[in-house]
Amino acid sequence: MPTQPRHIVVLGGGALGISTAAHLTRKGVDVTVVTEAELASGASGRSLSWLNSAGERSQEYHDFRLAGIARYRELKAEHPDADWLDFGGGVYWGSGPEAARVRHDAEVAKDYSSRLLDPQALAEVTPGLNAAAVNSTAVFNPEEGWVSLPHLIEHLAGQITEAGGRIVTNARRCAVLTEDGRAVGVRTDAGEEIRGDAVVVACGPQTPEVIAELGVRIEDASPLSMLVISEPFEVPEDVVLNTPRAAVRPNPGSTIAIDHDWYEDQIVTNEDGTYDIPRETVDELVAEAARLYAGQPEIRAAGWKIGLKPIPGDGEPVFGELEAVPGCYTVFTHSGATLALIGGELVANELVDGAKEEMLAQFRPERFAVTAAAAAT
Repeated sequence: MPTQPRHIVVLGGGALGISTAAHLTRKGVDVTVVTEAELASGASGRSLSWLNSAGERSQEYHDFRLAGIARYRELKAEHPDADWLDFGGGVYWGSGPEAARVRHDAEVAKDYSSRLLDPQALAEVTPGLNAAAVNSTAVFNPEEGWVSLPHLIEHLAGQITEAGGRIVTNARRCAVLTEDGRAVGVRTDAGEEIRGDAVVVACGPQTPEVIAELGVRIEDASPLSMLVISEPFEVPEDVVLNTPRAAVRPNPGSTIAIDHDWYEDQIVTNEDGTYDIPRETVDELVAEAARLYAGQPEIRAAGWKIGLKPIPGDGEPVFGELEAVPGCYTVFTHSGATLALIGGELVANELVDGAKEEMLAQFRPERFAVTAAAAAT
């Protein structure tokens, strides 16, 4: 690939793909984004998008996520009136009495802002919460936040088009185009070839499938999940809540977004690839969310989306160029919201500058080839 690429094709219209494209345009690169349907129609459109590095993970992953949160704070400082990005903190409690303490100890060990509070103390810092819903102690992380990814994508897409970038939507199923073993563009379902000096594959949970067509294996553990958006109501708190029966964040328009995983076995996969879930299950999840707020307000579901949640097989992010297919970069991670801005920035840096980013060293896709080789011996 030329040291200074002239044109790069980004396959995927979610937060990571659009962020990468936006950072490339800032570096003066001509960009074409190609996406299967509309922007934010995949995993980014059904993400809780909680900005955090809570809990236990490797130090490298933790540092990566902290850098991601820092980028969002910079964005918020530039756009203080954006109602789709905020830092009201996060609250966690688990199903057992020791869950919060174990989480808190892991966070404190990494100097992550974390407070262990009993229900009464939690009620003092989050008065809109229902203290009776907290079964024991809880963790309060005051530095955490949330983002509405569809709004972020709209914001970044405007920057791309203003810089002369092209966004191709509804291209349906696309494939990476190669010549002499090198990625040279993408081919749409209709057979159109869109060529470039390099390709970035950022297709959310479909990324391993797209990469597999190139003969490269990335382990995939993406489960089905659902995100519910409520009808408008007077939301009493601006914190993200991670509890045993509902995970909740504020959402623009005086609504909330709700998800969890206890209902995964109730999701039905139809023959045409769409998904269904009983309305009673949706109502139960919304009722669980309502119990978290003081006064237990009446909350109704306005709509919900179901699909695969992107999670690599080992839980760690996947970022970087495929050694087996030069010119093809892959971006695949569970923490797509937290890492969207920093991840797009670092991939753009590697594409344009040609130097490997140290922060991505642990997250290269080739680690799965090593795993497969070890398993075969």
